Amino acid sequence: MKQKIFPGQKIICLNRKASFNYFFIELLEAGIVLKGSEVKSLRDGKGSIADSYAVDNNGELYLINSHIPLYRQSSYNNHDPKGDRKLLLNKKEINKLIGRINQEGLTLIPTKLYFLKGKVKVEIAVAKGKKLYDKRQVKKTRDWNREKARLLSKNNK
Repeated sequence: MKQKIFPGQKIICLNRKASFNYFFIELLEAGIVLKGSEVKSLRDGKGSIADSYAVDNNGELYLINSHIPLYRQSSYNNHDPKGDRKLLLNKKEINKLIGRINQEGLTLIPTKLYFLKGKVKVEIAVAKGKKLYDKRQVKKTRDWNREKARLLSKNNK
């Protein structure tokens, strides 16, 4: 799946394994509550959302297991690298997502962390986990398309 890039958008990190492990049903953009040292660390291009997910906690959504390394120039005002980070969405959107998670057994997976007009944003996917045979099928079709392109390019020469 090719990522769309908008003007004024600087991608910090991507979750490449997410599209292999999950079917994406819906994509949402959310803000994230960060401290100053976290933002400065992200401006350096550091950060990882590879194993992270979002959960409901008292009617609010939190990003769990995302890693933003410590900022070296910050002294006593530094942050917890693996701490939970609150996601900023409208109450209506939060209620809709919580309902889908609880009823349909879906999960919230961050796919992209980026700057948009100076603000840190997270792209969240409402996703359903793939089974092993789904992953095999994706791999087969990808290999077949690659082989087909190779054969067509040989015939055109």
